[in-house]
Amino acid sequence: MKLVILERDGTLNALTEGEEFVGSPDDWHALPGALEAVARINRQGWHAVVATNQAGLGRGLFDVAALNAIHAKMHRLLSAAGGRIDAVFYCPHAPDENCLCRKPAPGLLEQICERYGVDAADVQVVGCGAAHLQAGAAIGAQLHWLRSVASPQPLSGAPLPAGLPPLTHVHQDLSAFADYLGREETLASAQAVPAAP
Repeated sequence: MKLVILERDGTLNALTEGEEFVGSPDDWHALPGALEAVARINRQGWHAVVATNQAGLGRGLFDVAALNAIHAKMHRLLSAAGGRIDAVFYCPHAPDENCLCRKPAPGLLEQICERYGVDAADVQVVGCGAAHLQAGAAIGAQLHWLRSVASPQPLSGAPLPAGLPPLTHVHQDLSAFADYLGREETLASAQAVPAAP
């Protein structure tokens, strides 16, 4: 099974400047091209799941019903774009609860790998936040940072943010990551074809 673990906020949806969380479906707005990128990832044979810290639950800022409604909207919009997220895994704890599932701790990603029976070394962990990628590094996954939200400058010539693990691939946005997967798939297929005698 080919698995991509996506960060939610900043990867699939935008956060308004100054916002720390999305508290209602009305506040959830897909980033341009993100839903279509998930559909392309799916068409290439990849399953996609979301791993997200939701400290607003632990702080009492919204409840599980609101979170479920947000994700129902996300699933509905994805379906209309021809894509799907197989599951959403979330940490409901506030930062001071010292749980094992709040990223950058690896617990949430470990749960995903165990649930799907995949080798973490084959998993693609994709997001715009250092904590998401640090959790991916802790399980030995392949890491992909999306520059567009955190830093809209071109790929070349701009420094990477502090905290990114070594060997992190850099992409402009989720659509560029989908392009990368397609190129890698094409390369792997070409290498698998035996040479003519």
